Amino acid sequence: MESRELYQDIILDHGRKPRNFHKMEHPSHFANGHNPLCGDRVTVFLEIEGDKIKDVSFEGRGCAISTASASLMTEVLKGKTLAEADELFKAFHAEVTGGAVPAVGEKLQDDFERLAPLEGVKAYPTRVKCATLAWHAFEAALKNGATGATVKTE
Repeated sequence: MESRELYQDIILDHGRKPRNFHKMEHPSHFANGHNPLCGDRVTVFLEIEGDKIKDVSFEGRGCAISTASASLMTEVLKGKTLAEADELFKAFHAEVTGGAVPAVGEKLQDDFERLAPLEGVKAYPTRVKCATLAWHAFEAALKNGATGATVKTE
């Protein structure tokens, strides 16, 4: 099986059976994300303890890419420090937008590689917003805490 097919299978699997797909009972942080161009919506919930992401979940509705990205994001961010999460976000965002990808530390290399199935969206600019929606909601959640926020990707 070539890597492109494997990546498609991973995206479809996470799109159909997203991991960490539930509303968190008592999040310390949360934010809503909305892509008005396609209608994707996501809410990201975080439980931050000190400088660590103790737990992360999401709920919402959207295309397979949007859902898969949110699912993969929750898997790689759980247990990370805020600095590690920021490093992963910057590298992922650069990868899918076609920018210069900053090096990630050796400790985060496996997690960054787990996001590789989404790198193909850079060839489809309108799909980049689908792949980054949950990540932008994650960033908004960190900034706005328990008050929540809504971020739109346009």
